[in-house]
Amino acid sequence: MDRTRKRVADLLGAPAAERIVFAFNGTDALNMALHGLLRPGDHVVTTAAEHNSVMRPLHALRKRGVEMTIVPVDAAGRVDPDTLVAAIGPATRCIAVTHASNVTGAVQPVEAIVARAREHGVAVLIDAAQTAGHVPLDVRRLGCSLLACSGHKGLLGPLGTGVLYVAEGMEQQIEPLRQGGTGSFSELLEQPQTMPDRFESGNPNVVGLLGLEAAVEWLTSRTVSAVRAHIVELLRRLRDGLASIPGVRVFGPEDVQANAGIVSFALTGADVQTVASVLDQRFGIEARAGLHCAPLIHAAIGSDAFGGTVRFAPGPFTTPEEIDAAVAAVEQIAHAFVSA
Repeated sequence: MDRTRKRVADLLGAPAAERIVFAFNGTDALNMALHGLLRPGDHVVTTAAEHNSVMRPLHALRKRGVEMTIVPVDAAGRVDPDTLVAAIGPATRCIAVTHASNVTGAVQPVEAIVARAREHGVAVLIDAAQTAGHVPLDVRRLGCSLLACSGHKGLLGPLGTGVLYVAEGMEQQIEPLRQGGTGSFSELLEQPQTMPDRFESGNPNVVGLLGLEAAVEWLTSRTVSAVRAHIVELLRRLRDGLASIPGVRVFGPEDVQANAGIVSFALTGADVQTVASVLDQRFGIEARAGLHCAPLIHAAIGSDAFGGTVRFAPGPFTTPEEIDAAVAAVEQIAHAFVSA
């Protein structure tokens, strides 16, 4: 575990390994942060681009007396930092914002958001599920209070692994969700105050964390910058190819440099679930279809009329030939629906 913690800390730019807390997944890490930080009477600002791993905990906390403001996003799924900061009030404890939309891939201006929030003394929780391992991260330079991510997405680790970065001093503001054995300070009935023991009670997913160590070791040797460059080229090829097909509407930022690694689209006259099913059954191509657990963003980007989007997410092992095959498959499907 110590090796894994050190590798993850180095990859994320954390100042010390003990700033990294292991969770059971990204959702668990976000719940640790939100439920641990927010109290009745507090106010939190978030965005319409958020995943339900943020929205559902906040909805539950609202029932317990936490006030919430949801800031809108534009047609690409991006939030305006000025609008976000304007929602800060006297009781605002936290801004919870995704680093990149899991529907459109739009990268949010988190540097500006963190800088402005710090002027107001407001903590910032970043959901980096879509960017960790895909976009170079440096939490120390960024200055965020908290950053959560899953281990199985861009970090390439196994399911059942997650990470919560806790900036120095923030641990005293967060109540642990779980209390129990930590293998340290066993003479105390109180939960230890030291990091990361304060938030890591019970047996960890050792097998999963060993897999995460191997994955992060590979990422470190390849470098996230190299992975990013590879994905950007694939995004450009994929977006341009899909946009050239009659009847296909592509969502998200046109500039692939502003995209973390997702291309979402819909086909006029076709249900997105049907498109994904045909891609799978006829062409052997896996795609996700629907709302992607982020229901509020679809009205903003115009995909609600289609029942959501079909989502492709190329990764470090995806090849240009696979991108071309996906575009060709969508073209055949689109032609079939137009002909019908």
